[in-house]
Amino acid sequence: MKKYIKFFMTGGLLILSIGCKKDLSLVNKSAYTYDTYFTSDAAINQAVIATYAGLLHTGLWAREWYYTFDLLGYDAKNNQPLVGDLLQLAQYNFGPDLDIMDENWSSLYQIIARANVVIDRAQNAWKPANATETTDQAQYIGEAKFLRAYAYFQLVNLYGRVPLHTQFIAQPTPAEINLPRSPVADVWALIEKDLQDAEKGLPVTYAAANYGRATQGAAVALLGKSYLYEKKWGQAQTELTKLTQAPFTYALAPVYNNLFDDPNQDNPTLNPETIFQVMNQQWTDWGIGNQYYLFGGQETWGGKATHSDRAQEYGFNDWSNVYITTTAVKAFTYPNPQNPSVNYVDPRAAFTFYGDAASGGQTQYCQQCSTGPVAYPYATKGYMWLKYEYYNKVATFGGPQSGINGQVIRYADVLLMLAEAYIQQGNTGTQPLALINQVRSRPSVNAPLYTSLGSQTEAMTILMRERQLELTGEQSRYFDLIRWGIAKQTINTERQIEDGTQPFQDKNVLFPIPLAEKNANGTVAKDISGDWN
Repeated sequence: MKKYIKFFMTGGLLILSIGCKKDLSLVNKSAYTYDTYFTSDAAINQAVIATYAGLLHTGLWAREWYYTFDLLGYDAKNNQPLVGDLLQLAQYNFGPDLDIMDENWSSLYQIIARANVVIDRAQNAWKPANATETTDQAQYIGEAKFLRAYAYFQLVNLYGRVPLHTQFIAQPTPAEINLPRSPVADVWALIEKDLQDAEKGLPVTYAAANYGRATQGAAVALLGKSYLYEKKWGQAQTELTKLTQAPFTYALAPVYNNLFDDPNQDNPTLNPETIFQVMNQQWTDWGIGNQYYLFGGQETWGGKATHSDRAQEYGFNDWSNVYITTTAVKAFTYPNPQNPSVNYVDPRAAFTFYGDAASGGQTQYCQQCSTGPVAYPYATKGYMWLKYEYYNKVATFGGPQSGINGQVIRYADVLLMLAEAYIQQGNTGTQPLALINQVRSRPSVNAPLYTSLGSQTEAMTILMRERQLELTGEQSRYFDLIRWGIAKQTINTERQIEDGTQPFQDKNVLFPIPLAEKNANGTVAKDISGDWN
């Protein structure tokens, strides 16, 4: 019983009444809580899948990710319809109040928060009932640690010092909410430890129904990449070399475009190259859902809606928001490795962009349409994107939705990173030469092979160009230029030639800490210099 006191007026007199009533504030014992829900294999698996779903939230792979780093790395340039946040990116004219920065930061930390739930609950709330569940437990924790490492990998490269949230706290204190930024070395240490743990807990392969989940190879690849970014060349070499040996069976996709074509990219025979990709329609019961979910309706519009908008937004016969830069196009023409006095047009151009015959770009589209191939209208369209497009199958799209997965790490990238690890240690001999030539000798490319890489400086020039050509439009170049320390000079030189601007400033080597984070975390706000980072 709970006592209550009433005050009421009657006849001008104040009457006080004291009585009792039943306490109706009862706990719903059937409601799920943090303590009671995550106690089974199925529940932990759902939490893992929800962590993957963060990869397709605003600021990341559903839409903003490819715009952000294709534009900043100057693989892409804006067409006139490009407006708002995206135009500010294209012009390097943005600050901490840019929505895309906040979305990027928030979605990466959302992945971290969900990963922390999985790690905590899988270890402390769920008691596996048998050997199969014990194996699943190790896998789920490994997946969560891989995804947490992936998120921190992006955060430390984009923002430098960031708060380290390593556990889920249901009712955090003000001090736990207002965590300070940790030193960059501490962030890298967590990334390394998470990936080392993930490597031990993840399987080499999955059954077809679970295709797309992080594997042991994905953990090895991201760890090797992390060492490379930290300039730990020897450790990078050791880790990346693992992927060229048993038990791993990665190989280059014989047809380059099978990496970017639905459904061939999900066929291990046609595409044995993918190590980790962001899966659109990741799970068997997930579909396109609402086609406009990627404009902010994740997990609210159409339920399990996961897809990318890149095909529609980049498409030359659709929204045509961006071009491939003339700079990127020209990179595909360079001195023939076996006859440097003669220029050579790299065959990867025809898999990367639409253009004219002289540029090496694809000159036809709709090859699989019922009407037959159609000549690409280069005279009116100029150079436009082919990679990640459906124009071999359709003349135009029906809406902003694409099931083509986003490549995060693939075997060609690993081979080139491994070659770089050798070169950075002063080895320009047979090992890096063979790795670079292996990428060039893909059957659908079959480019002339190098007979020598020359000096360390010459070898790095070759390696840099090879990465640019192989990974154009895969959000790689921006990160490469930043870590090589040549972003400002390279971007400004290219932009000066192409549009008469030099937009890259010294501060652009890091993103600004988002305004929303500064408003929410006073400790971080006090640690920011010049309203940037």
